[in-house]
Amino acid sequence: MLVGVSGGIAAYKACELVRRLRQRGAHVVVVMTPAATEFVTPLTFQTLSGNPVVTSLWGDQAPRFELPDRVRARMGGKVGHVDLAEAVDALVIAPATANLIARLVHGEAPDALTAIALACRVPLIVCPAMDVEMWRHPATVENLAVLRRRGVILVGPADGPLASGLVGPGRLAEIDVIADAVERSLAYRGSMTGVRVLVGAGRTEEPIDPVRVLTNRSSGRMGMALAEAARDRGAEVTLVTGPTDVGPPGGVRVIAVRTAIEMAAAMAAEARGADAVVMAAAVADYRAAKPAREKLKRADATRTLELEPNPDILAAIGAARRPGQVLVGFALETSDGVRRARTKLRAKGVDVIVLNDPADALGGDTNKVTLVEARSAKRLPEMSKREVADLVFARILELRSLKPGTRTARGGAGRTRAAKGQRT
Repeated sequence: MLVGVSGGIAAYKACELVRRLRQRGAHVVVVMTPAATEFVTPLTFQTLSGNPVVTSLWGDQAPRFELPDRVRARMGGKVGHVDLAEAVDALVIAPATANLIARLVHGEAPDALTAIALACRVPLIVCPAMDVEMWRHPATVENLAVLRRRGVILVGPADGPLASGLVGPGRLAEIDVIADAVERSLAYRGSMTGVRVLVGAGRTEEPIDPVRVLTNRSSGRMGMALAEAARDRGAEVTLVTGPTDVGPPGGVRVIAVRTAIEMAAAMAAEARGADAVVMAAAVADYRAAKPAREKLKRADATRTLELEPNPDILAAIGAARRPGQVLVGFALETSDGVRRARTKLRAKGVDVIVLNDPADALGGDTNKVTLVEARSAKRLPEMSKREVADLVFARILELRSLKPGTRTARGGAGRTRAAKGQRT
């Protein structure tokens, strides 16, 4: 396990993170930027981690690391930062300053930490900490969006008093929150390797004329979080998506559609080879029966629009499902939600319905859902859409283990925690 420390006032909190990770059984190596050494001495981190601290690209410190044999075997004796990047299971950067985040986005590598981050092909957990106005600056907002699309796990920041005396977002997340995120990333990694996942996301747009469409307010964030979560577990992900307010994550196969008819065709074709299908797209129930070829002009008289039903995509997939296939649908209800969700579950032939409320689900980064199954309904507290996605796939793995004839994920789908002393 690599802990990266950049030059912010919250660098002192990384001392406790190192201690906490070691308590959980991790072998820790600390990498510091030159600015970070102005806040905490390398000797402090060396004492806490039990390993030399990497502060420079020059020289090879790897032979002096106290690491398990299985980890040392992955180190080819090339140069220090390359060896470390190839050997570790995860890299967590706490704190990550606005400057460090910008360097990660642009691929700059002037120091050991950014060079290792470029070379790593393991989960990268970035924990921002900065002043509130730096956090809100458009450059930082855009940089964080880029990191999310690349699959970086972002933890925090928290709200509260800052070193400047201001109060607001920018505090380093609580240490246990960071440690939990690190442990989850290690547990999830590889749990769905070789499993083929199909995710339906976004909204559909049904043309009324060449300018106007029938659509809804779905942002697509939930579907993107699902695709991202499956990818981070090692699954082979295909994302069929209509229009969204956010871009798709990297590392997934994307099929862009616009109308319900287009989405139905793409989902049906891809579902044949999928081990799990998660349909989070907000599909229009109706389309214009006869879309106008030219823009409709305003008239004083009342205009009537004739509609016809769109295909039920999830029901069609449920009717054609293969043995061992897990199907998950989403439902948004304004009243009597659990009963209606369970009716949909039976009608569509799926395993789980994720029940949303429009007040919680539309547009934001958080959600409050109920996982509805034939004999249970588990209501979850409000959490980020990524956390909801992780819990959905945790349940999919459980259901796959109960189905006969299911292909087992390479790497062991049953792993849920990092073994003591086995992570670096």
